[in-house]
Amino acid sequence: MVTVAAFGALILTGTLLLSLPAADHGQATPFMTALFTATSAASVTGLAVVDTSGHWSGFGETVILVLIQVGGFGIMALATVLSLLVSRRMGLRMAVTTGAETKSVSLGEVRQLVLGVLWVTLVFEALLASALTLRWWTAYDLTFTAALHTGVFHAVSSFNNAGFSLYSDNLMGYATDPWITLPVAFGVIAGGLGFPVWVELWRFSRKHKEKRHWTLHAKFTLGMTAALLAVGFVAFLALEWTNPATMGPLDTGDKVLTAFFQAVMPRTAGFNSLDFGAMQTQTLLVTDMLMFVGGGSAGTAGGIKVTTFAVLILVAYANVRGEPTVHAGGRRLSAGTASQATTVAMLALGLVLAGTLVLMIVTPFTLDQILFETTSAFATVGLSTGITADVPPVGQAVLIFLMFVGRIGPITLASALALRRHSRLYELPEERPIVG
Repeated sequence: MVTVAAFGALILTGTLLLSLPAADHGQATPFMTALFTATSAASVTGLAVVDTSGHWSGFGETVILVLIQVGGFGIMALATVLSLLVSRRMGLRMAVTTGAETKSVSLGEVRQLVLGVLWVTLVFEALLASALTLRWWTAYDLTFTAALHTGVFHAVSSFNNAGFSLYSDNLMGYATDPWITLPVAFGVIAGGLGFPVWVELWRFSRKHKEKRHWTLHAKFTLGMTAALLAVGFVAFLALEWTNPATMGPLDTGDKVLTAFFQAVMPRTAGFNSLDFGAMQTQTLLVTDMLMFVGGGSAGTAGGIKVTTFAVLILVAYANVRGEPTVHAGGRRLSAGTASQATTVAMLALGLVLAGTLVLMIVTPFTLDQILFETTSAFATVGLSTGITADVPPVGQAVLIFLMFVGRIGPITLASALALRRHSRLYELPEERPIVG
């Protein structure tokens, strides 16, 4: 509840600031628009009902940037601390969220974790901001101040997987510029891997003669991230290669570049260098699946997470083989891991389908457009076929709820399932219903 209240307070503060006259260019921002934008920024989603640079003033853009930074950093820090608690099998009565000590996790450890997350965040964002600023300053008609503002904004937005852009067409104007799209894609991947994986990569790089050991979390995150990137890359190339509205007019090199960029974005950042509204229906469905899975745990990405997806695959494989337990990477998964993964995935699927049904009732859009929008909202991606601004207030409220739950829900639910253990005083007689 503390986490939900803190996140709600952040959104409310952002809503009030974005409602101020100084936050826009004199258009008198409606409350729902301010609330939607604040929720999208704090949940590092990227869906927008108004043009970011056209509607919001410099103050408004700064508020959005701060919401992205606080929301992304807060989620990373919270998820990292919770992962430590889960690994030590502590109860949920943790005063860690308020900075107090517990018998298993000291205040020093929590401070070290949070500072580590802050250090990783600042290093990556500084590198990205430097590269993007230099490119916009030297290759495009921007002053150094404007290039710095643009570079910092997109660096923070990319590392936090937010997808907010200062351009009305997002990054479509830079689709064939690798000096813009590749740093943004790298930032999305870096933020989506999560802090625990970067710690392992750092330790791995410093070990030479010692035997290196990877945790299952790192193996699952790195392996599934690479696999899903490859799947997305091939799918975008195959399905959009001849589409005259997207990749068709591009040469081979640019097609490869844009396919890679768009394969990275469902990790989950809402940048786009191609028009999703003009893409094939099959491409939208593939993107739906990639968005639903999302990125790594304890990072800035959303979705059910690649580790959850990996566990579900392993459980299905073990069941097909008739094995009573699940083994992977030289380890045996605990019995509760499979049930946690199944619960998270089923609840996420239920929320997306429920949101899709409501939007089908209150909007005139097609199923593929609505499913894409609701999946993007729940998985905190921010990609859209262009219908967000035309969704009525009731539909916007649904998307706000999906963004809120999608950002906080999977983390708190997975942690609660892992940390809470109840012992039954007795067991009832066993009976097996027919399955299949």
